[in-house]
Amino acid sequence: MTVEVTKVVEQPLNVELSLPGELTAFQSVAIYPRVAGFVKAVHVDRGSRVRTGDVLVTLEAPEVIAQRGEAQSKLQGAEAQLSVARAKAEADRGTYEKLKAASATPGVVAGNDLVVAEKAAEVGQSQIVSAQQSIEAARQSLNALRDMEGYLRLTAPFDGVITDRNVHPGALVGPANASSSAAPLLRLVQNQRLRLVVPVPEAYTSQMKAGTSIPFTVAAYPGATFSGTVARIAQAVDVTTRTMAVELDVMNSDGRLAPGTFSQVRWPIHRSAPSLFVPTTSIATTTDRTFVIRIRDGKTEWVDSRPD
Repeated sequence: MTVEVTKVVEQPLNVELSLPGELTAFQSVAIYPRVAGFVKAVHVDRGSRVRTGDVLVTLEAPEVIAQRGEAQSKLQGAEAQLSVARAKAEADRGTYEKLKAASATPGVVAGNDLVVAEKAAEVGQSQIVSAQQSIEAARQSLNALRDMEGYLRLTAPFDGVITDRNVHPGALVGPANASSSAAPLLRLVQNQRLRLVVPVPEAYTSQMKAGTSIPFTVAAYPGATFSGTVARIAQAVDVTTRTMAVELDVMNSDGRLAPGTFSQVRWPIHRSAPSLFVPTTSIATTTDRTFVIRIRDGKTEWVDSRPD
């Protein structure tokens, strides 16, 4: 019986693997309101491109306006009380100064009257401090309501595109909380720059370097090749898949690539140390092991192997 054999080749490993990857938005945020109110206007729709600071949704909440008016009135009242306290304190201080000057002449002013006038002047100063504190408290309350009124205008936190809209004018909306399952008003994603997440098998993680350019393809553009740069490496292996997540930064200034797209990544594998290679036809597989049959001194023996 004739058995065909082949020689084992020793050379550095330099191949490409085809790994699956997924494109995700570099930033993605669900837009919820900070305060409860009615939707007055929605200025964007699905597919709208927005810039940082653009108004997305305008709400109306009459009770917030009423509370701000009440806080404004309280502030004005506190300022009026301060004016009264200052006038009284100045009068008490003037009375005390006159009595003090007159007391220089023996017998003109009773000593008790001078003490009473001094205490009245001190009380006047305390009333001024109290009135100033009341003004500061009223001002802080008014500023808080003004900030809350500003929350009635929902703006874009970064440049991006609206991918989801779940609200229309007239709807009653409110803040999200842990017990709420309400959908966000809008969803904004940054798609000018994408993340390509690639699960790299642990056997090929030792040679990964940040800054390496990696080519990939997507089904939407047959024959076209895109590229991303290795930017972030998880530095931990997922015990369920035995892979390490690697993120590539992909510039998408023309908007051709969409978040959520699956891709095929041509992942380069380099190993400086020599590796042993045999043709794939020389590899045998059973339910227990993968091996090649080596001939040594005229005898055969099974040698475990793994594909690179």
